[in-house]
Amino acid sequence: MNYFKTFVLMLLLTVLLVVAGGLLGGEQGMVIALIFAAIMNIGTYWFSDKMVLSMYHATPVTESEQPELYSIVRNLAQRGNLPMPKVYIVEEDTPNAFATGRNPQHAAVCVTSGIMRILNKDELSGVLGHELTHVKNRDILIGSIAATVAGAISMLAMMAEWGAMFTGFGGRGKDKDGNIIALIAMAIIAPLVASLIQLAISRQREYAADKGGSNLSGNPLSLASALNKLEAGNDAEPMPDSKMANVTAHMFIINPLRGKGFKKLFSTHPATEDRIARLKEMAKGL
Repeated sequence: MNYFKTFVLMLLLTVLLVVAGGLLGGEQGMVIALIFAAIMNIGTYWFSDKMVLSMYHATPVTESEQPELYSIVRNLAQRGNLPMPKVYIVEEDTPNAFATGRNPQHAAVCVTSGIMRILNKDELSGVLGHELTHVKNRDILIGSIAATVAGAISMLAMMAEWGAMFTGFGGRGKDKDGNIIALIAMAIIAPLVASLIQLAISRQREYAADKGGSNLSGNPLSLASALNKLEAGNDAEPMPDSKMANVTAHMFIINPLRGKGFKKLFSTHPATEDRIARLKEMAKGL
């Protein structure tokens, strides 16, 4: 079901690009915006592992340095029929983890020193299973495609706004004024809708990774327990709010940025209590 929802959301995002492209920039404008967005996001996708690991000053660790962590990752990779990823640690009190890399052959998993202190072996196995499922499902690629389409829509909107400013205002006739208003309204609404769809795709991939991670680790309740601890840990030791945290929030297993109520629409992650409830239902099924 999570995969079907992701497909539907990607389809909606594509339809929005076609509609917004036709209204805001025409066929030529849509192609130009898509090319520019693709160039930027392909670069990010290709070098994602080096970029984000460098941003957080992650340190590679060897099996002799972290034997238990290495053992957990190796066992999960073997169960998932995945190549052994590189293993990193970030010296950060906020308990969290993420995976990166453009494909399973270039993957890396990274944990913070904070998560190592508060989770037991089974809980850590659930978390790392979640992250390896992201790798197996190629969620970084899916996220890059969604970001490319959403970015193209934002570029079209910006082009339309500048076009209206330089060519629209000062014209004559009610129809022209009405068209300008409609153009500006579309330029505002289309990027907002695209962002909401992109975030919804991210939330669906988190649900899918929870399910896959539970299958890899063999215990949904361990992952549920880990999520509960991580939620409390992020509240107690929040990651400093910065541009870096905002840009990379979607990569972590728990959103390091808080959002409640209406803000949940703009969250990269589902509510932790909903994720825990789903994992408990999975455990009943087992």
